[in-house]
Amino acid sequence: MHTEQALALLGGLTPSQFMKRHWQKKPLLVRNAIPDFVPCVGRAELVALAGEEGVESRLIVDSPKGWKMKHGPFPKRSLPAFSQKKWTFLVQGVDLHHDGVHAMLQQFRFVPDARLDDVMISYATDGGGVGPHFDSYDVFLLQAHGQRRWRIGRNKDLSLQPGVPLKILQNFEAEEEFVLNPGDMLYLPPKYAHDGVAVGECMTWSIGFRAPQEGELARELLLGLADEAFDGVGDALYRDPKQIAVSSPAAIPSSLSGFARQVVDKALKNPQLLDSLLGEYLTEPKANVWFEGPQAEPDLSAGVQLDRRTKMMYDDKHLFINGESFKVGGRDAVGLRQLADDRAITGQTFKILSTDAKLALLDWACAGWLKPV
Repeated sequence: MHTEQALALLGGLTPSQFMKRHWQKKPLLVRNAIPDFVPCVGRAELVALAGEEGVESRLIVDSPKGWKMKHGPFPKRSLPAFSQKKWTFLVQGVDLHHDGVHAMLQQFRFVPDARLDDVMISYATDGGGVGPHFDSYDVFLLQAHGQRRWRIGRNKDLSLQPGVPLKILQNFEAEEEFVLNPGDMLYLPPKYAHDGVAVGECMTWSIGFRAPQEGELARELLLGLADEAFDGVGDALYRDPKQIAVSSPAAIPSSLSGFARQVVDKALKNPQLLDSLLGEYLTEPKANVWFEGPQAEPDLSAGVQLDRRTKMMYDDKHLFINGESFKVGGRDAVGLRQLADDRAITGQTFKILSTDAKLALLDWACAGWLKPV
């Protein structure tokens, strides 16, 4: 992607300008971000997705008795009547299930794939919404059908209403208000309070981003280190030839505590191991994602393209795909990094790869991770 090219998607800003001026800093309203936008997913198709096993969905109703929320899947007859006001259903990760939505998501790859998460689509009847709230991550709110009124504000008070099944702000104060039409888009940085209410029937696409939490990331990396510790650190035994006789046998020797710290430090000082574990964590498919391989061995000589569900990234020495890591270098590194960046390579690029790289691609194709162009 050309980071210095002005984009209608960003209101005439280049990706570089947007990231410098707005990303994690301040909102941006873009009128006609996608000119003449016609959503490739309609209400009926979204309802069908919400009824499938393995698709994360939620139904939210703003009733006279208060907010109600249910988790899917939802058989069609379980949804309220479309003539009923003030309800919405949300389908998460639609890009994993629909090629057109996945293609639209590619427009936002001026942000690293390690941060890009998924597309959630919300359908709402008149007055429907999820209440004033904030997200812990960046989000682009693209209006796909109908109108939605957004009120936003920099709330310092992020306390939530008690006894409600949703995370609704207790003291929401709006500073700005916009009505979005199809093709309009609103960017909001993390923890920027917002409340979107449907004006008539409407559909909104939310392009969300992931932000690993410190504790979660530490747990995943340390679990990985634990799995690799024996081979990565060694098998030397603790020795204490200078240990003296003790009168307090229950006290842990300070030398043993020091030995334990040295072991952990040694594991943490292996940068390649940590890099591998990070890449594997970032490309691990979500729990509801599975792949199906082809019935016959595919011919990849004309080029390959990644399946829409496949996550592929790289660093200076490794390639990562769907939670697995590989060391790469030379022409293989160039070709496979191109596959990760462009999500496809031509037959000409495939031809110059080594035999090992071609066999790896074939294995991935047989697993359903990629397919012939």
